[in-house]
Amino acid sequence: MRIKKGFVLREMCGENIVAGEGLEHINFNKLISLNSTAAFLWKELVDMEFDIETMAKLLIGRYGIDKELAIKDSTSLCQAWIDAGVAE
Repeated sequence: MRIKKGFVLREMCGENIVAGEGLEHINFNKLISLNSTAAFLWKELVDMEFDIETMAKLLIGRYGIDKELAIKDSTSLCQAWIDAGVAE
């Protein structure tokens, strides 16, 4: 899996927002708000191939949560990013 090219994370008014940039995203008329944990993962994973295990390891390393919870949260976030059209 990877974050699609042309999507960037920006801070706007204290919020973490993902938006499309460039002509290939001209019809992407959404802004996606990320919480601080999702923004942390985005920053770590941008421009690289990753999977649920990679995300889970980052969550465990950063927050010290157990592996089962990390896998569950990573799976949910991956699906949300795919559904939003910002990852493939």
